[in-house]
Amino acid sequence: MKAKNNKAGLLFQQPLKPLVNPDHSLVQLSEVVNWSRFEEKFGSLYSPDSGRPAKPIRLMVGLQYLKYTFNLSDEAIVAGWVENPYWQYFCGERYFQHEPPIDPTSMTKWRNKVKSDGLEELLEETIKAGLKLKVIKKNDFNKLVADTTVQQKNITYPTDAKLCHKLRIKLVDLAKASKLQLRQSYERVGKRAYVMQGRYRRARQFKRAKKEVKKLRNYLRRITKEVERNIAGNEQLRIIFDTLLQAAKKLLAQTKKSKNKLYSIHEPHVCCIGKGKSHKKYEFGNKVGIVTTAKNNFIVGALGFEGNPYDGHTLRANLKQTMNLIGREKLGDVYVDGGYKKHGCEDIGNVEIVEKGWRKKKRSIKRWIKRRSRIEPTIGHLKEDNRLGRNFLKGVEGDKMNALGSAFGYNMRKLLKKFTFAYIFMLKIIEFYRNLAMKSKLKTRLA
Repeated sequence: MKAKNNKAGLLFQQPLKPLVNPDHSLVQLSEVVNWSRFEEKFGSLYSPDSGRPAKPIRLMVGLQYLKYTFNLSDEAIVAGWVENPYWQYFCGERYFQHEPPIDPTSMTKWRNKVKSDGLEELLEETIKAGLKLKVIKKNDFNKLVADTTVQQKNITYPTDAKLCHKLRIKLVDLAKASKLQLRQSYERVGKRAYVMQGRYRRARQFKRAKKEVKKLRNYLRRITKEVERNIAGNEQLRIIFDTLLQAAKKLLAQTKKSKNKLYSIHEPHVCCIGKGKSHKKYEFGNKVGIVTTAKNNFIVGALGFEGNPYDGHTLRANLKQTMNLIGREKLGDVYVDGGYKKHGCEDIGNVEIVEKGWRKKKRSIKRWIKRRSRIEPTIGHLKEDNRLGRNFLKGVEGDKMNALGSAFGYNMRKLLKKFTFAYIFMLKIIEFYRNLAMKSKLKTRLA
């Protein structure tokens, strides 16, 4: 059910407006953001007359903005909201609240309701707010920079022994919950084999460790076959066990040189991506494409891709998203690195690939080619400050939502800096004239 507008205040509640500083960056930014567009966009997702009244859409949108701006979890952002009057004001509250507005799980449910298409609206609004505040100009969209990075999933480092051991435990637990009779669960010997293979590897006794891993694979194979025999002819149980059985078959069949391996049981779509980093040879997650303005590094596109596609094959989808967000039918110059060869985006914009021989080009082109590398620190900030470094959201849709969230969180930090610097500058001017007035008073007294 849609949220109800309760404009009537309570007698003994503390109004927020006298508590907050009107020059604070969050207070000023809340006046710039067009909150009504979210009511129009997401209002159709709520039932008009049935069910419990929902929380205000502005509250849910504001919490998502704050989460990715300040790099906090759902639990931390809800707990901090109670203590911070500026966060409450930003989310549309008129009176100071002493209780959490929602349960932290409601943020997950709301994200799953609006999907990645809804979070694109939040990113688009940060771009429009940037134009209003003159943080960016429309001419900045003529020169763009695109690049890809890896968004790591929240999984442990995968090993055959760990995956076989965990998958066997999950199959046995599900069999017990479904009241299937298993001849043996391998609980004691499976745990011993898993512990011993780790000890043997630590002692660099790899032949013995290999034998223990082989035992773990055999235990998983026996459990898989027995479960298949027990559920034969029972369609309901087959549906319940299907996901785990498919994962077990894939894990038992894969070898060292297999493609599309299973790296996680709860996130089976995760891929192994090698970006040539000396400190991190392999990363487990998905690829994310980022598009920024070349002049001031304002993010105008962020798209999560399933798996590990070739960079050149991601560019078209990435640029089309950017065209929708900035409202253009064709883009200007887009500067990319050598990994985008054979991109096939000539009809969208002029894609300039930075490769050997770029120093021989015209000075006007070289100036912008040098700016291509400015996207690298932007990606670094996204990972360190805006939750792109590790993705805690589930599934392929979670990969897309987290990429978009980190993008609008980064833009929000840029918008807040606009007000912060202006406020500091204003204070310094006031302090200068105050000191000047005090000096003049002192001179008149001495005279």
